[in-house]
Amino acid sequence: MQVDTPALLSFFEAALEADYTRLKRIGNVLAKAMAADGDVAGAKSLQSMLRRRGVPLQTSGYAESLPRDSGSQQPLVEEAAWPTVPLLLNDDAGQVVSRFLEDARHVELLTSQGVASRLAMLLHGAPGTGKSLLAGHIAAQLGVPIYTVRLDSIISSRLGDTAKNIRNVFDFAPGRRAVLFLDEIDAVAKVRDDRNELGELKRVVNTVLQGLDSLQDDTVVIAATNHPHLLDPAIWRRFPYKIDLGVPDDRVRSDMWTHYLFRGDGTRHAEAALLGKFSEGLTGADIENIAMSARRREVLEGAEPPLAQALLAVASSKAGAPSLIDRRSLSHDDRRALAALLQERIGLEVTNIAKIIGVSRQMAHRYLKEHSHAE
Repeated sequence: MQVDTPALLSFFEAALEADYTRLKRIGNVLAKAMAADGDVAGAKSLQSMLRRRGVPLQTSGYAESLPRDSGSQQPLVEEAAWPTVPLLLNDDAGQVVSRFLEDARHVELLTSQGVASRLAMLLHGAPGTGKSLLAGHIAAQLGVPIYTVRLDSIISSRLGDTAKNIRNVFDFAPGRRAVLFLDEIDAVAKVRDDRNELGELKRVVNTVLQGLDSLQDDTVVIAATNHPHLLDPAIWRRFPYKIDLGVPDDRVRSDMWTHYLFRGDGTRHAEAALLGKFSEGLTGADIENIAMSARRREVLEGAEPPLAQALLAVASSKAGAPSLIDRRSLSHDDRRALAALLQERIGLEVTNIAKIIGVSRQMAHRYLKEHSHAE
């Protein structure tokens, strides 16, 4: 990694001044640069140190000013680290993100002309589709910290305290050049005409709406939910930018396999493309988990698992429930099942099937014939 002298000087200056917020921000910039240079392990180690909440700095008399729950005294928000893994999006989602970033970077110009849009984005989709990752990347692209609202602290059992905590969070946001990330917003913004809910929850939703309306035009707020159908319609209207983060498409899946399994090796494009087609329906988190299990096997056993084992793990996986690669060799039944799936899912020719599962062309043809008769 090339030494960024100004960043390092700023880092040490912030440490000596016990400026924890600035220290974390510069540290995240350095971690991102380390990851970009290929030192992912080093970047993660630095981020791990930055997550220790600055205990040494606090002993020197510094305490970060964050809103806290009046009862538990737990912080209602926490500053998260910028991601070190790449963001891979389907084209439609990527276009929305590009427009959002462009508007955020030119908000002063747009405001002066009276055409600024509220910088509020709502992300929805199944778990593992990258909502938190996307929020972190937007903060990184804008070069600002990201403050994540802690729902475990904000929701209180004491009547009225949840609404008070929400007001404190929205009072904290103005004046800070940062991204406010409301993860799992459905927990505090459910439909208000639900007869099974108490009046307290309806007051909480109203407080969220009032908080969103109170934000300045240049305040960036991103909300995420796994359950968009639970959100109150008025919440939807407060977010001009909306992205449905569904499962990745063929191109994105292929890029994910290249990054996570083959460590960015472009010469493995054909294998990544095959895995991309074969893993239709899986989330990015599923692909990362399967790929990382293969790389763990490689480290522990000194050899990369055969492609057939990765394909077999994919075949037995479902969205949100990936099957990890194990060390056992493929059995006769495994090869027969995989041969049939390769033909059925992606129309692979017998010669290529035989090469992947490690048998002769005649044996692969036999497997396919046995499978056909079994049906």
